[in-house]
Amino acid sequence: MIVNQTKQGYSVKMRFRMRIFLCLIIAVTGAGGTEVSAMPDMSTEPVSSSSQFNRMAIIIDDVGNDMKGTAEILDMPVKLTVAVMPFLPTTKKDAIAAHEKGMDVIVHMPMEPKKGKPEWLGPGAITSNLTDEQVRERVEKAIDDVPYAIGMNNHMGSKITSDKRIMSIVLDVCLERGLFFVDSRTNFRSVVGDLAIAKNMPPVGNDIFLDDQNSKAHIRKQLDLAARRAVEKKSCVVIGHVGHTGMNTSAVIRESVSRLQSQVQFVGIGDMVRDVWHWQAAPTLPTDNK
Repeated sequence: MIVNQTKQGYSVKMRFRMRIFLCLIIAVTGAGGTEVSAMPDMSTEPVSSSSQFNRMAIIIDDVGNDMKGTAEILDMPVKLTVAVMPFLPTTKKDAIAAHEKGMDVIVHMPMEPKKGKPEWLGPGAITSNLTDEQVRERVEKAIDDVPYAIGMNNHMGSKITSDKRIMSIVLDVCLERGLFFVDSRTNFRSVVGDLAIAKNMPPVGNDIFLDDQNSKAHIRKQLDLAARRAVEKKSCVVIGHVGHTGMNTSAVIRESVSRLQSQVQFVGIGDMVRDVWHWQAAPTLPTDNK
C-alpha cells in the first residue's frame, strides 16, 4: 500500500515536471499562444533618453518698448519665443534682433481685459466695441508691424478671449496670414481653444505663468513645475515677462537652463506647434513677415 502511494506520488511529480518542461518549450518557441508576444522586447527599446521629447516653450511677453530684462532675454543661450507688442518704439528692433538670434517671434496682441487700466493696453488694441471690419483691420496692421511673426498671443484680453465673435475674426486673420494663435489663458472661460480646433488650427495655450509673483524663489518654483509638467505631458508652454519682473525672470531662466537641460528640451513655440500638433502654415493672403 505504501509502495503504491509512493509510485502515485512519483507519477504526479513527473507529470507536473513534464508540464513545466512543455511550458518552457512553448515560451521559448512561441508556439501555441499569444502571451509570449505580450512580453516586452528589450532589444527594441530606444537607446536615447526620452527627455528629448520633453519640450518646453518659454514665451516672453511685453517685448517692444525697451522694457527691463529685454536685452537679457535676447542674450539667452537657449531658444525662446519673444512676444512683441506692435506699434511701440522698439517693436521692429526687438523683433529683428530676436529673429537674428534664432528665436521665434509672435505678435503680442493687445486685447481688452475685464479689469485694468486702458493705458495698459497699448496702441491698436482689440476692444469689444469694434465692428467686425475694425477688428480685422487692427489684427492685420499688428501682424504687418511685427517683423518675422509666425504666431500671435493675447496681451491681457480676459474679456476678448471669451468673445466668440471677435476671436473668430482674429483667428481667421491669423489663419489667412499663416499664423497660429497661443491662448495666454487670462480667462478660464476662453473660447480660443474650441474655435481653433473648429478652424483646423492648433489649440495652443499657456500652461504656467512664471512670474505672476515677482520673486526669484517663486519664478524658480514655477519653472521647476513647468519642467515636471514637460516630463509628464511631454510638452509645456510657459509665459514670462519683461518689464516689472524682467530682471528676475531673465536671471532665473539663465541660471536654470543648465540644470534643466538634462530633463527638457527648450524649443520655440513654432517648433512645438509643428512637432506636437503637426501644423504647417498655409497662408492664403500675402505677408511680409516670413
